[in-house]
Amino acid sequence: MKKIHLIRHGKSSWKDGSLSDHDRPLNKRGVKSCRIMAPHIQQAGCTFQHVYCSTAVRAESTIEHISLCLPGMDIHWQRDPALYTFSTHALFSWFRQLDEALTEVVVIGHNPALTDFCNQVSMSDIENLPTCSYAQLHFDGSWKDLSTNSVELVCLLKPKQFRTLDQP
Repeated sequence: MKKIHLIRHGKSSWKDGSLSDHDRPLNKRGVKSCRIMAPHIQQAGCTFQHVYCSTAVRAESTIEHISLCLPGMDIHWQRDPALYTFSTHALFSWFRQLDEALTEVVVIGHNPALTDFCNQVSMSDIENLPTCSYAQLHFDGSWKDLSTNSVELVCLLKPKQFRTLDQP
């Protein structure tokens, strides 16, 4: 069985209008959501093996903050320019080229690509994967055969589910 862990980047700041979309950092809520979500993502079974991250500042900051909140784990990630995408088609292509020896991957990326990808592969009807949300998908088969309705959505976590448990 293969597992896909999708994490949408945390809420980004629009404060500095001179920054490109790629260079926008997380805002305070984005950092807080990482802190809230990190233990829940781990408890859901994410081992943070084979972590791939969009090159966008907000995506890399998301995995950095999650990593800081899980000090017992030694989380490493690879930045991949192909994951700075908003296209479901591009995500399908990215997954299909993975080494078959990998049984579990974590992707930190962007919408609408993540929501659309999740819905297409699992035939789910998720309206939106909010910032810093997490989805876990399972499937049997090879990466190259990943297709519509070939995957089971087994877990979906959103920061809003846990905010009342973690008041500052």
